[in-house]
Amino acid sequence: MVEKGLLEKIERLREQIDDLRYRYHVLNDPEITDTMYDGLMNELRKIEEQHPELITPDSPTQRVAGKPLEKFEKIVHSVPQWSFNDAFVEEEMVDWEERIMNYLEKQIGHRPKDLDYCCELKIDGLHMVLTYENGLLKIAATRGDGKVGENVTNNIKTIHSVPLRLRESVTMVAEGEVWLGSKMLAKLNLERKKNNEPEFANPRNAAAGTIRQLDPAVVRERKLSLTAYDISFVKTQDTRYKIQTDTQQDELETLEKLGFLTDKHWKVCKTLGEIFAFYKQVEKMREKFEFWIDGIVIKVNQKKYQDALGFTGKAPRWAIAYKFAAEQGKTRIKDIYVQVGRTGALTPVALMEPVKLAGSTVTHATLHNFDEIKRLGVRIGDYVIVEKAGDIIPKVIRVLDKLRTGKEKTVKEPTRCPICGSEIKRYETGDKKGQGVALVCTNNKCFAKQLENIRHFVSKDAFDIDGLGEKIVEQLMNEGIIKNPADIFTLTKGDLEPLERFAEKSADNLIEAISKAKVQPLNRFIYGLGIRHVGEETAIRMAQQFVKLEKIQEASLEELQNVNDIGPRVAESIFNWFHDKESVKLVNDLVSNGVKIKESRIKNQELRFNGQTFVITGTLESMSREEVEEKIRELGGKMSSSVSKNTSYVIVGENPGSKYNKAQELGVKILDEKEFFKLLNN
Repeated sequence: MVEKGLLEKIERLREQIDDLRYRYHVLNDPEITDTMYDGLMNELRKIEEQHPELITPDSPTQRVAGKPLEKFEKIVHSVPQWSFNDAFVEEEMVDWEERIMNYLEKQIGHRPKDLDYCCELKIDGLHMVLTYENGLLKIAATRGDGKVGENVTNNIKTIHSVPLRLRESVTMVAEGEVWLGSKMLAKLNLERKKNNEPEFANPRNAAAGTIRQLDPAVVRERKLSLTAYDISFVKTQDTRYKIQTDTQQDELETLEKLGFLTDKHWKVCKTLGEIFAFYKQVEKMREKFEFWIDGIVIKVNQKKYQDALGFTGKAPRWAIAYKFAAEQGKTRIKDIYVQVGRTGALTPVALMEPVKLAGSTVTHATLHNFDEIKRLGVRIGDYVIVEKAGDIIPKVIRVLDKLRTGKEKTVKEPTRCPICGSEIKRYETGDKKGQGVALVCTNNKCFAKQLENIRHFVSKDAFDIDGLGEKIVEQLMNEGIIKNPADIFTLTKGDLEPLERFAEKSADNLIEAISKAKVQPLNRFIYGLGIRHVGEETAIRMAQQFVKLEKIQEASLEELQNVNDIGPRVAESIFNWFHDKESVKLVNDLVSNGVKIKESRIKNQELRFNGQTFVITGTLESMSREEVEEKIRELGGKMSSSVSKNTSYVIVGENPGSKYNKAQELGVKILDEKEFFKLLNN
């Protein structure tokens, strides 16, 4: 039996240690020395060693716990993770605002006059997803592919700016950026240099490499920090505490109240002019921050407008990253070669002497097209200025022609495809990054073109055929076993077993994966075809509008342009693709080889959920969230991550969150699973 006095002492110690941690790592206000802090920790640790039954998950001693892992466990995110689209100049920001205003006008009938923007620093670190249950940290996971990340909870527990217990009994998902301070990076690199180890290129790489350490003790020594900036899911157990986040500003203030480290430099701006002024102010200050920043993030402040804007296939419409000017460097071009993409476009690429840009060493840069080569006057052997913005492939922006020796070689524009030798057609690009004429291989059977087509076809967001990676696809093409996507569905175990990399088991697995992929919803089928300008979102819109593949094949240019978000250029590309003989043959061959397209239950193009917005909260039993969302979209509905007065229905599963309470407050229609399926099947 543990004495009451000892229990009280432990609680007081934990409370004092956590308060000092919060003041030091969150408020940046150290009250005592490290020696005194360590003394309190040692006192608590000794008591817990003598009474291990008193150890709790949120005890400060648990920030480093357990043996090194053998590998990281995969975690399926309860909330999808998105990335931002980028802007680099004011013109792109103007275009973004015009797009969202046009979209809002379609969705709510007018351009809102009260819309404003929450602008935040874009910390250059590693995105982290933190899940809390009843106030306790349960899981910390990396972004991964947006759907599945890695469980790095033990490592995140070593970060003192991450609360192990929130200040309220809240179940929530918070998101933030893990970063390494510049001083710590310098110290790490000095040690690595002494040990003849490669130095970290930048704090982001160092933070990412640290989080992937299997031993939490190593992570603890590197003193990472985490700055929180988003609440993507929340519910409260304590009815006395109510979280009201109608704006992004509310979210940032709530995170701070709950005990997270948040950046204090955010600002609400009402106009683009105010955003541009904030951007310039931050750019001047960037060297003063302990963390690296590569721009600012602009988010529509009001949640009601965020809900109306929603998401594209890859990013939120309501947010954008406005990045600082790209980093530049000087190098020499060793050679220029031509790549052939899946659409047949020929892209000249410069092979360069290694140059360090934005913290990484690069050896290749795009030249966009041959008109760009003429405009720049690029020659093989030239010294050039290259720049890199974010994760975009570097590009050549200027030739240093005064450094020429006379040995440089001019670049000739190809008259034939460098891969198959076929004729080339010229098309106006209208591409702001390299205006001019695009050269396109006319041979649909071109090896490079077919290789990229098949890689796209089997990708995760298209037919998603597990086991058909890039090397396997190229191997099958080199062996002449497949020539196009339709050939994949003729493969047998006997075709695969004689090949290198294939044993009996791996051959069985691939054949099984191909068999499963034979049944596809219309939107994935369309996206997998690789039609120029047709992304995931456009494919979904087409499936909603036309319901059947035959209707798309028969559609006129005017009918295609009537699809939401499809303009004349995209409509023309779709129309031409479905009237091309080779394309028609590919579709027919896919169907002949067993591919079945899951047609919607909708008849006569009746989109019963058109104009309606759905929110899901809680755990569903009979179907996954992804399956429910797909069915809603098939019927013309839209998904949202938060409840507002514009929400049509809230679908409630087990253990619903605050969205359920919000729906009750606003009088939004609430459906359990049975009621939803009844609505779905009516």
